[in-house]
Amino acid sequence: MNRARVQLPVNRSTVAARTESPLASTIADRLKRLIAKKGRSFERLAALSGINSEELLRIEAGTETPTINHLWRIANALGIPFGSLIASKGRRGVLVIRNDHPQIVSSRDGNCRTRALFPYDCHRPVEFYEVILAPHHIQHAEAHAPGTKENLVVAKGSVEVAVGREAPERLAEGDAIDFLADVPHSYRNLGATLATFYLVMSYEPGSGTECAS
Repeated sequence: MNRARVQLPVNRSTVAARTESPLASTIADRLKRLIAKKGRSFERLAALSGINSEELLRIEAGTETPTINHLWRIANALGIPFGSLIASKGRRGVLVIRNDHPQIVSSRDGNCRTRALFPYDCHRPVEFYEVILAPHHIQHAEAHAPGTKENLVVAKGSVEVAVGREAPERLAEGDAIDFLADVPHSYRNLGATLATFYLVMSYEPGSGTECAS
């Protein structure tokens, strides 16, 4: 049975970000610093991440906002937390994240959108995200650093979570799951409407995900 493709609703700030993206600039700045800190050449990073060198060059220049998969591949290649690529440098004190100025990273097809609610802090290696999936969309995630754990709770809709070779788990609203995310895993929206879940990611001490400022 053919299903009409349903995209996530697009807000004006997301559209603007595609042409004048503060997030793309933040990621570009962080990426330059991290490449220098890690002593990796641009060519080596392209090879380790599996990202086309021209595409990676545009990300490093801040002219292209990377997708979720781009950021995971870069983070895994550098051995750093995902959130350290989008965190603002030198943040102190109280931080308010306004709904009308979100830091949103999307999948290439736009059917998965994630928003950082608890930005990465290397002194407290936990990240917190809001994730929205389009109807019937499945989002695949590569294995993260050894010892990485994910805990998610479904806020809206129903979601199937598949982890490695384990049998997939179906979650309804209010259900939560905790699992080791150092194996390939996926999230699938089982319904015909948007699904929303909140994801907490924590890193194993000494896993190589040190401060990346």
